[in-house]
Amino acid sequence: MYVSLLLPRRFIQIAPFIVLLGTVGALGKLAINSELVALRIAGLSPMKICYAPIFIGLGLLGLIVILEQFIAPQLQQRAIAQRSIALDKSAELGKGLGIWARDEHHILRIGEMLPIKRATDIEIMYFDPTNGSLATHTYAEYADIFDDFWQLNEVTVKTFSTNKISSTQASSVEWQSFLTADDIVTLTKPPESLSPTELMRHAEFLQSTGQKANAYIMAIWRKIGGGIMIIAMILLAVPFIFGSIREGLGGKLILASVIGVSVYLLDQIIANAGLLLQMNPILISVIPSLILISIAIFFLKRVH
Repeated sequence: MYVSLLLPRRFIQIAPFIVLLGTVGALGKLAINSELVALRIAGLSPMKICYAPIFIGLGLLGLIVILEQFIAPQLQQRAIAQRSIALDKSAELGKGLGIWARDEHHILRIGEMLPIKRATDIEIMYFDPTNGSLATHTYAEYADIFDDFWQLNEVTVKTFSTNKISSTQASSVEWQSFLTADDIVTLTKPPESLSPTELMRHAEFLQSTGQKANAYIMAIWRKIGGGIMIIAMILLAVPFIFGSIREGLGGKLILASVIGVSVYLLDQIIANAGLLLQMNPILISVIPSLILISIAIFFLKRVH
């Protein structure tokens, strides 16, 4: 079930290489049967011959947009949740670190987030808006998370004033959290498993609270870069076919496969290095695809 639920995500990831091999295979068959020669004699330039696979690529791109927004993220998130339940694992960001979040006046730490919308080992620190000092520290053994509020249980609240620290306890307290259940689940999901709208919303939340959103912004632009990569692979496939086809279609497909794998690995290296070095996410995500398009157009113009 886990593997099946991840199939749409895997399809999106390998779509550029499906396009590359598919275009090489389709045009290669035309070349073997001398149909490309006939098209050239009829006056079609290599660029015009590219139009047909580009239109098909745009159709595939539309399908990927639908998958990326409405299908793949939901199924991937369900796969992650089901796997966690099956392995009896809670969601946490690093062993012993818990989940941390904040807004303008609160810092929230959750020790563990259980699949049943229950959080355990909770600390809530509230800072005075006037002078920024710690005003209250709330600890709860666990909390049930509802749409409009959190039900904190087994609560200890420490109040800090100029002269003393007072402590009160309660079996149950309602708290209006700045995070919804969906927000917390988002914190425990890998960025690639989020839809574009979820990524933009969470990146805006992190930026508005002064937190780093580099990984989420990078994920947004990598999705855009993936779409451009599909067009780049189509254009890159066409120069493979024009020229000699004597070595057979198999040789062309092998060479295309090697280039596709190399581009994929290089793209992963550039993205991770760019995130590590805090480089511009637009450049890291889009420029490789634009470079490939430029290379493909250069070779297409050299075809006679």
